[in-house]
Parts: sequence; C-alpha cells; structure tokens
Amino acid sequence: MRYTTIGSGRSARRVSTLCLGVLPFGTTVDEGASFRLLDRFVEAGGTFLDTSNNYAFWTPGGRGGESEALLGRWRAARGIGDEVVVCTKSGALPTTPGTSYEEGSDGLSPAALDAAAEAGARRLGTERLDVLLGHIEDHDTPIEKTAEAYASLVEEGRIGMWGLSNHTLPLLERARAADTAAGRPGAQVLQYRYTYVRPRHWDPMANGRQVVADDGILEFVRRGSPVSGRPVMMAYSPLLHGGFTRQDRPLPELYDHAGTRRRLAALDEVATRTGATRNQVVLAWLMGHEVPVVPVFGASTPGQLEEALEAADLELTAQDREVLDAPDPAPDA
Repeated sequence: MRYTTIGSGRSARRVSTLCLGVLPFGTTVDEGASFRLLDRFVEAGGTFLDTSNNYAFWTPGGRGGESEALLGRWRAARGIGDEVVVCTKSGALPTTPGTSYEEGSDGLSPAALDAAAEAGARRLGTERLDVLLGHIEDHDTPIEKTAEAYASLVEEGRIGMWGLSNHTLPLLERARAADTAAGRPGAQVLQYRYTYVRPRHWDPMANGRQVVADDGILEFVRRGSPVSGRPVMMAYSPLLHGGFTRQDRPLPELYDHAGTRRRLAALDEVATRTGATRNQVVLAWLMGHEVPVVPVFGASTPGQLEEALEAADLELTAQDREVLDAPDPAPDA
C-alpha cells in the first residue's frame, strides 16, 4: 500500500493513497458483507474511508446516515481507533424524508455544520470527525460564513480538518481568500469527480450537482494556500462505475469523443505491457498524478476490492506515463 499526508501542521494525517468509498455499506451492501470488505481493506494496509451523512437516503427505506452508522458499528466491533481516517460530508441531506436535496437540504450554514458534526461523530462513535467536507454548494449561505464556521469547529477540536466537494472554482477562490486574510489553514481536502478520461466540455454542472474537476480546479490545487500549502484532491468515481471494463456499463455520453478513444487505446497499451487491468492503470495514474490525488474507489464485492488493492503496487514507468499523457487529438467537430 502507498501512503500520503493530508492536512498540515498539527492536523496532518497519514493515510493510504487509496480511499475506500463506502456509500452502499449498510443499505445495498449488507452489514456482514460490508464488515468483510472493511476488514480486508484494513488488512491490506488501507487507512482511508469516505462516507457522507446523506448515504444512502435514496435507497428503499433510506433516510441518510446509514453508511456512517455502519462504520460506527464496525469501528466498535473491531476496536478501530485513530489508525483509520474517515472523511465524511454534509450539506446534501434532504431536510424532508422522501424528497431530494434539490427540494431542501441541511446546507452549510454555521448551525447546520454544528449539527452535522455532532450527529456524524455520534453515528461514527468518535469524539471528533477526522475530515468533514461540504458536499455540495449552499446557495443560501455565503462561502465566507461557511469557512468561518468550519474554522470554529477545528478550533473547538470537533473536527480535525475540513474541505469542500463539488464547489465551483469561484467559490473555492473566495473561501481561500477569506481564510488567507484571517490566517487560517482553510480547506485542506477537496473532492471532485475526476478520472483519466476527460469530458467533452468542462460544464461544471454537467452531472447535476456533481462538479467535474477541470484544469482550473487542478491549478487551484497545484497553487496551494500561502498558509497551509497544497490541499489533497480526492477523486470520486475514478472508474466511472465500471465504464472502463464492463460492456453493460459503457462510458457516459459526455466522454464519447476522439480524446477518449485515444486514451482508451493508451490504457490498453499500458495494461498489456504491465499485465494490469484498465482499472488498475487508471488508479495507478491517479496515485502518481503531479497534483496530490487520492482516488476514492467503490467496491461491493471481494473481487472488485482485490483489483483495486493490487493497483497500489503498480508502478508506472516513465514510458507508461509518456503513452498515457500524450496529447489528445483535436476535439470532434
């Protein structure tokens, strides 16, 4: 397993460069299977888990909090302490059961973040949250107020560090400006949809409230903060729900262009040379990215988990990266 550091100063934590996303655990993946997958991930050296307070409200009978609660039961049953870092999120939990967050969500106001920190810690069975992210933009709360509220939670010792997910670049810039002016570390973890293939166009809302990381967001990460340096970017859906390997799950239409065809051919060339799968090459490419990237992969079966774990041992050569990073052809007309 490879490892990296998230956060800075006293809040810094060493984590595995593979993060297991546990969205379906406790709902569509039952407790026994979830525990076995978590046990195997930790046995293999995994120390980083990703969840949210709204997972998985959309499943039959779901209300949100099921994934956090399952992690809490697993932690208690296995005696898990600070050796495993949990990143959770808030801001996209529907305020009314049976509706969507588009109709009203908990949001990122100071009061909402206070409540989310308390409820999340209770479900996870811990005194404080390791990492708390703003899941989606809150159009009713100025980002400066959100950043100030997060800083207060860190100062109170209720969260270790904070960050933002699915926020567009202008909001990232505003939050960083407010934190820099106040001398605060600010957001030290960012989470975006990102993978090896690139969408046809960089519409930040091409996937609804899921923001695809574009070159501007990558440059924001690369530039870092004058107070705390570079944040780490967690890349969710890096395997595009099986789109690289499964015939029954083709890549989304957004990725249907000449650049993707070039990149898929490059994946196949490197996979053949290394004896790896397309998925493993994608994960290895992300883990060796010039910008600090931690891929968040999902696994609901032992086979899926083992495939991802083996990617941590895949070392891409300079030749491999030259093939993978070759210029894309001109966009389709």
